[in-house]
Amino acid sequence: MSGSSSVDPVVLDLYKVAVEQVDRISGRRATANSYFLTINTGLAAFVGLLAAATDASSEDLPKPDGVALLATAGVGAILSLTWWLLLRSYRDLNRAKFKVITEIEKEHLPVRIFEREWEFLKTDESLPWWKGRYAELGFVERVVPLLFFAVYLMLGTRVLMS
Repeated sequence: MSGSSSVDPVVLDLYKVAVEQVDRISGRRATANSYFLTINTGLAAFVGLLAAATDASSEDLPKPDGVALLATAGVGAILSLTWWLLLRSYRDLNRAKFKVITEIEKEHLPVRIFEREWEFLKTDESLPWWKGRYAELGFVERVVPLLFFAVYLMLGTRVLMS
């Protein structure tokens, strides 16, 4: 911060807007996660039921077409990849916004809240994740779409192999 002890109100307002935008993006990301998790859970259950019906030994039950099972697994795989790419986009957007916020803190504010918070998270020995390394939500949440993708891929491969 420059020699002045007061903060320019325009800079402070811009800082507040940037922090609010980060919060809004995080809210949109949470909504997207809920949406994709609900859709993928339902679709995975549907694919599982189709697969079970295909394997049913009862001659009384109609057997689903393998093409329908493969198409459903394909749709699920596409949804999972779309989810993963959307999360990556949100992560990149928030990363850029945090850089702007920390830049404003360094150059114009007397306190560096976000910068210090990350310093603590990255060095806190009491955290259980990876020997004191904070497990960012972005990393954890990006694994879920990949797991769904793997399930759909395995189911689709199973259909193609049978």
